[in-house]
Formats: sequence, structure tokens, C-alpha cells
Amino acid sequence: MQDDLVLTVEADGVALVTLNRPAARNALSRELLRRLREVFETLADNDSVGAVILTGSDPAFCAGLDLKELSGSSGLLDDGVSGDNREPGVPTGSPWRPLGKPLIGAVNGVAITGGLELALNCDFLIASERAVFADTHARVGIMPGWGLSVLLPERVGFAMARRMSFTGDFVDARRALECGLVTEVVPHDQLLARAQSLAATVAANHRPAVLALHDSYRRIQAEFGGNSMELESEASRRWRRAGGADELATRVPGVFERGRTQAGGASS
Repeated sequence: MQDDLVLTVEADGVALVTLNRPAARNALSRELLRRLREVFETLADNDSVGAVILTGSDPAFCAGLDLKELSGSSGLLDDGVSGDNREPGVPTGSPWRPLGKPLIGAVNGVAITGGLELALNCDFLIASERAVFADTHARVGIMPGWGLSVLLPERVGFAMARRMSFTGDFVDARRALECGLVTEVVPHDQLLARAQSLAATVAANHRPAVLALHDSYRRIQAEFGGNSMELESEASRRWRRAGGADELATRVPGVFERGRTQAGGASS
């Protein structure tokens, strides 16, 4: 249905999943996150789907956590964003239960903080020329809980990851391609067609072999990472226990203003 928070279209072995809060730049509310998890659970069990694309309704991919909701209560932090109180079945360092099949991120606009973490949990990314990436956890005053401090350095190296996290500065599509965060940048109006083409190629390959390769890559990645996801989760728990997120509401206006300045109106 067109008024749903998450839209899903399936065709020829490919599922296109679209975050659909465009007026809020697809910021992650508790309800949007719940719906996204439900959609991915359904797709994980759908044998007719061989590849999944995740994107956002223009003008954004995902502007991060809904800071208005987050500052009003513990809200999203208690849904596992901080690494606390994870939903049953959702592993440490992941926003959703394992999908078990290739997930391509088609980044059409801003992908900020929680939105960047969603993107990093995709198997690989392609980007519109309008894509912008940022990690603003340090601006907001929260800690990552969906694997950012593990997955970001895997993509861009530790120095660039630290630069992004410590400064909170925005990285455009060209720079994201140069540092390996995305694999391809295309004109904005060609993004979904290109993502569909790539996903169709994946889905048309020998399905059991693709799924076995996918599982192998994930297991090898986890072996290299050791207990790194749990280390991130523990850092987040320590931050919460120390009261690091207690003054979030007072920081939100400044976070919004700095985000608009750097991204031409993008929310952080």
C-alpha cells in the first residue's frame, strides 16, 4: 500500500524495498524500524526472491534516527540502536535479523548516522550522484550499535572511518567512491534501473551457489572481526550507563542546524 512506511515491489526474483517517510527524509522512527524488520523477515523466507534492493523515497536514503522521537524518550535507543535490549533474533551489530541473501543498497540521497549503518549492513552499495554520507553519532551524543565502528573501517580503512566519526563531516558521492564506501556512482535518474540490473544479474545466477557464497562471505567477515561487534555493543552500554545520552534533547537543534549547513538542508 502506498501509505505504508516501507514499500515492497517484487519482480523477476528481485525485491525492491523502499523506506517511505519522505517528508522526514526517511528518518528511522520506532515504527519504521519495526516495519523494515518485518519486511526483511518475510523476504528471508521467500524462496522466489534471490536478491533485495534497499533504497529510500526521494529526496533521501535515510537521514538517521528520528531525533525528535529519540529526544522525547529512550525510544529508539531501547530498540537496540545503542546495543541495549536487542530485539530477539537480531544479532549484535545488526539492525535486522539475517536476510540470508544478497542485499544491495541504492543510496539516492543522504545516508546519515543510523542511515549510514543501514547502508553498511548491505552487501554492497551503489550511489546516486546526489548521495551524501555522514556519521554524526559524536554530534548527537549517542554511540553506534549496528556495527558502524566495525563495518565502516572495513569499507574505507581505519583512518578515513575515524575522520568521518570524529568530525561528523559529510562525504559526497565522488569521495565515497574514491574511498571504497560505494562501488559505483550513477546519475540520479538511473540509480534504480542500475540497481535492478545488478540485482537481476545476481538473481539469475545459480541460486544455491549465490546463497552459499553469501553465507561464506558473512562467516569469513565474522571470523576476521572476532568479537568486534560485541566490543562496539559494550562501548555503547558503557556510554548509556554513564549518562552520555541524557542531554540529547538539548543538542538536537544544533545537530539539525549543522546538518543543514553541510548538506544543503539534510537532517542529521
